[in-house]
Amino acid sequence: MRLSILAFACGIALLQVQGELPGAGVLGGLCALALPGFFLCARRMHWAFRIVALVCCALLGFVWAGWFAQQRLADQLPEAWETREIEIIGVIASLPQRFERGERFEFAVESVLTRGAKVPGRIMLSWYRSLEGSGESSETADSDEGVEARAVRPGERWRFTVRLKRPHGNANPHAFDYEAWLLERNIRATGSIRLSAEVQRLEAFVPRPAYLVERLRDAIRNRFLTALPDAPYLGVLIALTVGDQRAIPNTQWQVFNRTGITHLVSISGLHVTMVAALFAALINGLWRRSERLMLRLPAQKAAVVAAWLAAFAYALLAGFEVPAQRTLYMLSVVALALWSGRNLGVSRTLLLALLVVLVLDPWAVLATGFWLSFGAVALLLFVGTSRVGEARGWRAILAQWGATQWAVTVGSLPLLLLFFQQFSLVSPLANALAIPYVSFIITPLALIFAVLPWPPLLQFDHWLLSLLMQVLEWLAEWPLWQQAAPPLWASLLAVAGVLWLLLPRGFPARWLGLCLLMPALSWPPPRPAPGEAWVDVLDVGQGLSVLVRTAGHALLYDAGPLYSAESNPGQRVVVPYLRATGVEQLDTLVVSHRDKDHAGGVSAVQAYLPVARLLSSMIELGGERCSAGQSWEWDGVRFSILHPILADYRIDSKKSNNMGCVLRVGTAAGSLLLTADIEADDERALLARSPSLLRSEVLQVPHHGGSRSSTADFIAAVAAREVVFSAGYRNGFNHPRPDVLERYAASRQWRTDQDGAIRIVLAGSNEVTAWRRERRRYWYGQ
Repeated sequence: MRLSILAFACGIALLQVQGELPGAGVLGGLCALALPGFFLCARRMHWAFRIVALVCCALLGFVWAGWFAQQRLADQLPEAWETREIEIIGVIASLPQRFERGERFEFAVESVLTRGAKVPGRIMLSWYRSLEGSGESSETADSDEGVEARAVRPGERWRFTVRLKRPHGNANPHAFDYEAWLLERNIRATGSIRLSAEVQRLEAFVPRPAYLVERLRDAIRNRFLTALPDAPYLGVLIALTVGDQRAIPNTQWQVFNRTGITHLVSISGLHVTMVAALFAALINGLWRRSERLMLRLPAQKAAVVAAWLAAFAYALLAGFEVPAQRTLYMLSVVALALWSGRNLGVSRTLLLALLVVLVLDPWAVLATGFWLSFGAVALLLFVGTSRVGEARGWRAILAQWGATQWAVTVGSLPLLLLFFQQFSLVSPLANALAIPYVSFIITPLALIFAVLPWPPLLQFDHWLLSLLMQVLEWLAEWPLWQQAAPPLWASLLAVAGVLWLLLPRGFPARWLGLCLLMPALSWPPPRPAPGEAWVDVLDVGQGLSVLVRTAGHALLYDAGPLYSAESNPGQRVVVPYLRATGVEQLDTLVVSHRDKDHAGGVSAVQAYLPVARLLSSMIELGGERCSAGQSWEWDGVRFSILHPILADYRIDSKKSNNMGCVLRVGTAAGSLLLTADIEADDERALLARSPSLLRSEVLQVPHHGGSRSSTADFIAAVAAREVVFSAGYRNGFNHPRPDVLERYAASRQWRTDQDGAIRIVLAGSNEVTAWRRERRRYWYGQ
């Protein structure tokens, strides 16, 4: 059974890496082949039949995931209705997430009033207060004109006029897949509310169980906000109670990341399990005090029921998010085994939980939390079974707790390096302190306040949390291990090394496990050869960020847009990519001009790693002014600033776009021209000043493909074979403009909104590739 479940899981994972979804006929044929094959071969003992049975299990997993995907993708927004006004009626279906410029919530569509329009059943809507600061982003909803947001509550029925888009996310290597996240949650479109048409609340509450739970969560959150409106760590208490993490500022997230306790702030499997354990211990103790109750039902079974009900209630209170669901499914398997009195064994129980999770949620294999949670539980079982029968007492308990922390820390290392390229060196100490403190003191007190709203109790809980935060802030000053992303084979080798290292005491040559860890810990990042340059135009939405690497140097040209004070691609896209590619220092940071779609992420980049040289047209940034004539050479690659000239800085009427730093990157094989947001006048100035330097094999099209740039003479002078448009998906500026696309008809065109991140290799034949084409997934564009 164990191998069959693992084979089924492999089939599901195989489906999730497909570029195209197999048709219904293919899936039906595979099912007709695999189902009888499994039943015919499963009971046979010969190794050949066992292999056939495992292959059939993998095919069944593939079919099951494919059928799920077909059902979900069938409910989609027609491409013809993207960004058009549609009038709909529906219900606020989730706890509204407040952000700087408005609110965001899931909306259950009940009816579509616009004739001919088709809208998915569940969508994500944003209600903005104003246009200001609403830069285009795949991970935020669309900007809208002059919208004044109004507080909404779960369960309310509204009539809105909306503009929708299909699910779309920034597509970059080593980055979060927003489209897969939306697909897993069955959110089939995103958009914004328009107030140019009528907006009307039709009903204060729609009486359904799911909406009742969301309304309860909203009431509890408001209770916390009313009791401690200005408390610095109130966001953490709200997150631990109802799962809303929006009130936690970035500074606190940085502390949690650097100390390795981020999992404690979200309602994850640990919290659900701890709450279940507390209720099981409470009911078990109380039940044993009643002879009548003991005769009706054994205390152990009563404790199992109480634990499951507590876990279910807490998962609902947390919004029934996917991590909580996975934990609930795992606990359900354990509870059924305990209730039935059957000893399934730890490995069989864990794999049955895995089966339940994947049957109900085939996209779970795409989530980092899935691998970390199942991996941690498997490690604890692996280490725990080797210590059965050890001596009891406080010393033994302390030693076992230390061994557990050691196992989880070392065991999670390969996955943390693969997914995040970093881990906290103080994580064992921070978790040893924070796990019992948060799980058995902070979280229970917060839950008690949610039921019995006595403000002094919440104030006491916040004071206790502040003591912990002081310690964590001190620990966060300690070093953080960061490195380039290791290859998959090195990570798998490291997993084997961890298992070898954690074998029971007395097992010979356990030190060999450290040797197997070394490739993942010391893998050198790939670099260009001398004389070559690798250029990555990152997908940052409606903005620009370009990383240029030579054999021994790195330059970042712009850092992407600013979504809000708490969110920008500098921290979400650029910094993770720099870390994953092994860039430990920027030799030069070029900030072309002050528009926030180019300079919005600069502060995040500067906070992450040292910058040796800063070039910019923004005087307020400090550093050097970029001006025509500046040039330098790294590893056989020539860098030249072509615009602006120093005289431009003395003209007060110059717009920000006209001051954009134009950078040329040249190698023996070819060159690249980075043009920021320059306009037609600037292009004419470049043609007059240095026409011979404009010719390049690759061009970053000025101003995202806007109509005020890309004059015919400029395009002819550059004569680029490859042109790159950096723009947001379905952005409000309609970039790149259709007429501009026609002007570049003679060149091969690349677009970050359609192709994701673009890789340009200035060597040999100057290869250009796109992330969405190289790593195609069936949900892209759906």
